[in-house]
Amino acid sequence: MKKLILLFKVVLLSTALFAQDRITDHAFTTRSEVIAQNGMAATSHPLATQVALDILKDGGSAVDAAIAANAVLGLMEPTGCGVGGDLFAIVWDAETQKLHGLNASGRSPKALTLEYFKENGYKRIPSFGPLPVTVPGAVDGWFELHKKFGRKSMSQVLQPAISYAQNGFPVTEVIAYYLERTAPRLGKYPNFSETYMPNGKMPAKGEIFKNPDLASTYQKIAKGGRDAFYKGEIARTIANYIQEQGGFLSYDDLASHQSKWVNPVSTNYRGYDVWELPPNGQGIAALQILNILEEYDIASMGFGSAEYLHHFIEAKKIAYEDRAHHYADMQHGNVPLERLISKEYAAECRKLLNSDKAARSYQPGNMDTPSTIYLTVADRDGNMVSLIQSNYRGMGSGMTPWGLGFVLQDRGEGFNLEEGFLNTYAPGKRPFHTIIPGFITKNGKPYMSFGVMGGGMQPQGHVQIVVNMIDFGMNLQEAGDAPRIQHIGSSEPTGQTMTDGGTVLLESGIGWENIRALIGKGHKIQWDLGGFGGYQAIMWDEENGVYYGASESRKDGQAAGW
Repeated sequence: MKKLILLFKVVLLSTALFAQDRITDHAFTTRSEVIAQNGMAATSHPLATQVALDILKDGGSAVDAAIAANAVLGLMEPTGCGVGGDLFAIVWDAETQKLHGLNASGRSPKALTLEYFKENGYKRIPSFGPLPVTVPGAVDGWFELHKKFGRKSMSQVLQPAISYAQNGFPVTEVIAYYLERTAPRLGKYPNFSETYMPNGKMPAKGEIFKNPDLASTYQKIAKGGRDAFYKGEIARTIANYIQEQGGFLSYDDLASHQSKWVNPVSTNYRGYDVWELPPNGQGIAALQILNILEEYDIASMGFGSAEYLHHFIEAKKIAYEDRAHHYADMQHGNVPLERLISKEYAAECRKLLNSDKAARSYQPGNMDTPSTIYLTVADRDGNMVSLIQSNYRGMGSGMTPWGLGFVLQDRGEGFNLEEGFLNTYAPGKRPFHTIIPGFITKNGKPYMSFGVMGGGMQPQGHVQIVVNMIDFGMNLQEAGDAPRIQHIGSSEPTGQTMTDGGTVLLESGIGWENIRALIGKGHKIQWDLGGFGGYQAIMWDEENGVYYGASESRKDGQAAGW
């Protein structure tokens, strides 16, 4: 404990020496929002943002621009996303004044059974190699989105990414950092180093990197459509590669894949409707936490106060127990969705929360009645898209099929290998997913498209953004730049159970007196460098007819408009 206290005093002292208050009265570092009339794009890479703007200026829709940016990010930010991963999106359609949800996540191999894992002594699915690989859903997601909301041809949409892959681009600082950390772990897998380490090492910051194999893959997709990926040469290459490595993903698994349009679900938080997608993702955890917090006077507690942080942490613990036991592929189990996000259930959960003491564990409710990219784009017609896409664990499984220029995801790691859970592994099933796009409406009209990256941090990040804006009155940029917290150690859908109350990770910027008060309530506190997610958002100001854009400083990202 003495070492912990000393560490925090050092961190707080260094913060006090080098940080200063802004004219907006916030002690944490932030910057102005971006404001524009005709369109806005916010992504985790400046070049991807510029590509999205180019598409918008050339008459493309928000969805066209989002797909173009995603393709560029798959090239430039392979540590977070790519066509070997999955995709989820929420789209506001200005014409119909409705929200649409897309679940473009893939399923487990049909030939891989739970018995295989038991017979071979697995307690959990490995993080890397061929066994955690599930069908990559991103490409089908692109085409589903494009079919419903696109204006330009897919050849036009993918051309910027093709050009950058052929001609090269300078690697940014954050990506270079993660690439270097990834090499020792994944460099041993066949074709990984040939694709990402052409000179025997990962590209450094500022170095020009090319990926001609990915350019070729994109060209085939642009010319042949989604079937070029799922039913052609690409699918055969993926299946053959995985089976050569001892995996089970087959050509038939790829050929039979389909995305699913779903209805987003919401809860009302102090007059704002916060929207998430239903499971197999974890978005409704954010809704559960908000429902629990709504009856407390959060605004009077104050940002960063021990009282607010304690109530947030405990509400998170309660929601994540339900996440571990009740979130799964809704086509393979009866997920009690309506009860989980109801105000009545939140009232029951609130009775469990002790305002003065941290709980070591919670039981899941009675239901009888891993690195990601997030981007958002809005066009001049009022269409907005909230899109999140990921490999999982940064660069995924390490499985890099010959000649294709991308790695395959390891989402299968999200399954539970213990029988009796909704998320227990089964063939042809979608695993529990961490990536979640968010959206907010007010009085039935679009208000904000937003997301926070970072595995289990994502619902926690969504809640903190919403609370920062609605309860603490921050603007779009400040809400993302404000110091974050993350609680870890809750029961997980993969089978781990929380028994010790978990650990609270804090960014610098939380006052020492509040840290001490949290410790006094029984929380185990740890300062953490990184791991608090990345954030992008677009907000529509109907009164002035302008968009506001934000992209935080934790990533290389940029918000820009025209």
